[in-house]
Amino acid sequence: MHLYLHIPFCRKACHYCDFHFSTDTAYADRMVNAICTELVLRKSEIKEPLETIYFGGGTPSVLTKNQVEKIFRVIHDSYLIKHDVEITLEANPDDLSEEKLKELKEAGINRLSIGIQSFREEDLFWMNRSHSANEAIQCVQNAQKIGFSNITIDLIYGIPNLSASDWEKNLMQAVKLNPQHISAYCLTIEKKTVLGHRFNKEEMKPIDEDLASEQFLFMRDFLAKKGYFQYEVSNFSKPDFESKHNTSYWEGKKYSGFGPSAHSYDGSTRRWNVSNNTNYMKSIEEGLDYFEEETLTENNRINETIMISLRMVKGLDVEQFENNFGKEKLKHLLEQSQKHQTNHYLTINNQFLQATPQGLLMIDAICADLFV
Repeated sequence: MHLYLHIPFCRKACHYCDFHFSTDTAYADRMVNAICTELVLRKSEIKEPLETIYFGGGTPSVLTKNQVEKIFRVIHDSYLIKHDVEITLEANPDDLSEEKLKELKEAGINRLSIGIQSFREEDLFWMNRSHSANEAIQCVQNAQKIGFSNITIDLIYGIPNLSASDWEKNLMQAVKLNPQHISAYCLTIEKKTVLGHRFNKEEMKPIDEDLASEQFLFMRDFLAKKGYFQYEVSNFSKPDFESKHNTSYWEGKKYSGFGPSAHSYDGSTRRWNVSNNTNYMKSIEEGLDYFEEETLTENNRINETIMISLRMVKGLDVEQFENNFGKEKLKHLLEQSQKHQTNHYLTINNQFLQATPQGLLMIDAICADLFV
């Protein structure tokens, strides 16, 4: 079983981010209490030992040592935990002082996900990040010195004015730090963000998709030569350092989410908590409903299987697909995929339907075309 905790606080709002968060941390103690209460309320739902625990957000590194330890106490008191559990915490470089890193390690965090995004000061300023390039480098080095041996860093490509040469320098700096894992995402302009408003007012140009594609393909080759293998569209790792938690999503496994806006999935039902901090806390405190849910139809499950499987480099297991949904559904899928195979965006390799490197560039559109 896999457990996700949404910590909805950030020190400042990045211009590209549309995740659920608040910059008002004054009620962080109350939020932690509400999350702990939800953990207790739902403990009967989870019978299997926890394989992963993931602190996401928001920026969980804004929590104090006492707040993190309180959440851990409730988890340990309420759930079974595997001895080799992966415990990830997302963090921003400006939060990761040596003292903070020591506190996180002592609390039980064994995997850090550090949101660096770029090693160029102009990019960080443009995105409204709260750290400097030097802080990004220093925090990774400090984490390694303190004993963290499973570190992933996030990068963004497709940023305006980020040339091919600049992107190569970013990747070279990332590899020089020698993290176990690198996640790299193409910048997207979301409607309800600062970038979205700028775009609507024509204060910025659209993303240069050709340049972003070139940067993606260059990154694949560059990181492969440096010992990082791509196992999902945006994720690269050294051997045996894939994200166990995120892989559970892409493999359609069960997971439970806690905190405002967090999602859960039990194999047939999707559940999501209210995306409003005040309503979430008030509902938890007063014993009111704080979530909605839906039972997925077979078509829902087929489409979700297509979407998450083809994001993985290993692809979609056609034999397993047939076992789950029958011969007719598989026949339809393979017929729909034929034109993408002809265009060299998809290929059949043994029993797996896989996206080619060019196919990965447009995987969302391809998946939508394959949906029932």
